This record gives sequence, C-alpha cells and structure tokens, in this order.
Amino acid sequence: MTHASFDLTLIGIGTGNPDHLTEQGARAIRQADLILIPRKGADKADLADLREQIIARVCDRPARIAYFDIPKRRADDGYLRGVEDWHDAIAARWHETIAAADPAPARVALLIWGDPSLYDSSPRIAARLDPRPRVRVVPGITALQALTAAHAIPVNDIGAPFAVTTGRRLREEGWPAGIDTIAVMLDGDCSFRAIDPEGVEIWWGAFLGMEEEILLHGPLQDMAERIVETRARARARHGWIMDIYLMRRRRRG
Repeated sequence: MTHASFDLTLIGIGTGNPDHLTEQGARAIRQADLILIPRKGADKADLADLREQIIARVCDRPARIAYFDIPKRRADDGYLRGVEDWHDAIAARWHETIAAADPAPARVALLIWGDPSLYDSSPRIAARLDPRPRVRVVPGITALQALTAAHAIPVNDIGAPFAVTTGRRLREEGWPAGIDTIAVMLDGDCSFRAIDPEGVEIWWGAFLGMEEEILLHGPLQDMAERIVETRARARARHGWIMDIYLMRRRRRG
C-alpha cells in the first residue's frame, strides 16, 4: 500500500523535562496533522505517556495521534546487519501507520528523545520510506547537554577536543587515541569497567531532566561499582533507564 507525499518533522524533545521543548518544537507539534508515538512494551509505557503529556501541554486542541509498536532488534547476523534490518522494520511500521491514516496527513511528526541529530537514527529511517517524505529536523536538548548542565561542567577541557562514542566501541576499541575527554552514550553494559581507571574522573547521569534524575561523580576507580549498582536498582524500579556519562583523563605531562 502506498501513501501520498507528506512532510515529516523530527522534533527533539530533550531528555524528559517538558521544559526542554523549544518554541520551534512546540509550533511543529501544533502544525502536525498526525503525530506518531512508538510503543516499547508495558515496562516502558511512561515514555509514551511523556510524549502524550508534551503534546497535550502545547496543543490548544486534541492532537491526532497514531501509535506503532517498535520491532525487536536481532543480533544473530552481527551488529551492523542487525541494525540495518531493524531500521528497515521500523520504517515499515512508520509506513503502515501513516498509510492507514484517513484522511491522509500532509504533515507528520515524530517526537524524538533528545535530539534527532546526535546518535539517533530517525533521519536514516526516514530515508527508507517510499515515497520519501520531505524531512525537517527540529533540534532539541541533547543528553550530553543535559549531563554537563546537571553537573555544572563544560564538556571540554581548556583548548582540548573531546569525543562522543558508544559503550560498544569503548569496549571493543578502548579509549580513543589523542583524546582526554570522552562522552559515552548507548551503554547498557557499563563499559567504563573495561578501561584502566587510573587518573580518570567520571560524571554519570540517568533520567536527566526528570524528577527521577540521578547524578554521580568522582574518580572512576571509586565510582565504577557504585554506578553499576545504582543503575541496576534504578532500571529494576522503573523498568527502563536512559543514562550517559563523561570521562576525563588527567593530561600526562
């Protein structure tokens, strides 16, 4: 089944605090003919609830919302193949959901946790749709911004670069060469345990911007197990967790 051409707006909504939504994002929500909301299972229902609260907060009339289920990601053919197949499956769910809408929407929106431009695949998924929509991205507060703001620190050291990477790459490749500051995202395995903690400081945060926000900071050798235990308790309590951390090594002079 095909659907008519439409505009797709990917709206960054920050890390859980409705106040993170920009005026541009609020205007894009109000202008949408259809808003897609993902469902990730009963244990993550509050992620959909939060999106509904944001929509209700900025709209002066009931919004038209359509829900879709996120398919599970397979890893039996390798990480990259699994991600490619997963993105194809998500694009198919978007297509089916939009095609089922009657009347056909001219402007579709998705509310993206954090910012669609930083470690988010929604633009790549949108490129899989056929016909391909006209895509617009509305930036939001990133998890990295929320983390450094919560700890009241700058992301970089004076005159020094920093890197943003994933837990998987940190485990497989180690600390990036020539960089003293790294921000690590998408790390469900607490990969900071795989590196030498000597001289490393860590700033960790979960549920950033939300009432449940948790912040921990200190030398990695003192904080590693505390973060692991805190993260496990929080995930068990909520059924899900979103966290990020920044690590900085002392410069060797």
